[in-house]
Amino acid sequence: MICVSLSEPDLSGCLAALAGLPFAEIRMDRTKLSTQEVRRLFSSHKRLIATCRPGAILDEVRKELLLAAIEAGAAYVDVEVESEISFREEIVTRARQKNCKVIVSSHDAGRTPDRLELEACLAACFEAGADIAKIACKARTDQDNARLLGLLDDPRPVVVVAMGAKGRITRVLAPLLGSPFTFASPVQGKETAEGQIDRKTLLRLMKTIRREAGAYGGEGSR
Repeated sequence: MICVSLSEPDLSGCLAALAGLPFAEIRMDRTKLSTQEVRRLFSSHKRLIATCRPGAILDEVRKELLLAAIEAGAAYVDVEVESEISFREEIVTRARQKNCKVIVSSHDAGRTPDRLELEACLAACFEAGADIAKIACKARTDQDNARLLGLLDDPRPVVVVAMGAKGRITRVLAPLLGSPFTFASPVQGKETAEGQIDRKTLLRLMKTIRREAGAYGGEGSR
C-alpha cells in the first residue's frame, strides 16, 4: 500500500491534493494549518496519518495539532520515539481512546545503525506503545538497505524507510516484503523526504516487480 505524504501550506491545498487518494499522510509541521483547520481536514477523509515533526514548531503547538487530528478522526498518528515521555504518552493515550492507530517512529538522518542497534530501536518503538513501528535511516550503501529490509522479518507491523537516493529501492521493495505501507510524494518535486518517489512512478515499479516475479514463480521453476 502507498501512503502519499502531503505538505501543502493551507487547507484548500491539502483538500485538493487529497482528491482521489485512498491513503495519505499530512505533514502538519510543513503546513500553516490552525487547529480548527486540522479538525476540518481530518474529518474529511477516513484514512489519514497525522504527522508533525519536531523542529519548526514548538512542542506545545505540535501536541495541540496532533490531538486535534486524533479528535477529528485521524486513522493513524505518528509520534517520535525520541519525544519526551509525557508528550508521547498523552498522544498515545488519546489515540487509544479514539481508536486511532499509533505509529511510533525512529529517525536517523545521518546513518543506518548496525543490526543490533536497529533491533533496539524497533523494540523501543513497540515498548512506547506502537501499533506500527517505523524505522527511517539514511542509507549510504546496499548493505544499509539490506539491514533495514531485514527488519521486516519481525512478525509485528514494521515500516522501514531508507532515506536518500541510495535508499530509494527500499521504498519499492518494503511493501512487497511485508511492510504495511510505503511513502510516496504526490508528484515529482513535492517530496517531503530525501529519496521519496512520486506515487505514479512507485505504482509502476511495484506492479512491474510483481508481474515479473509472478512470471518466474510458477510451480517447479528454478
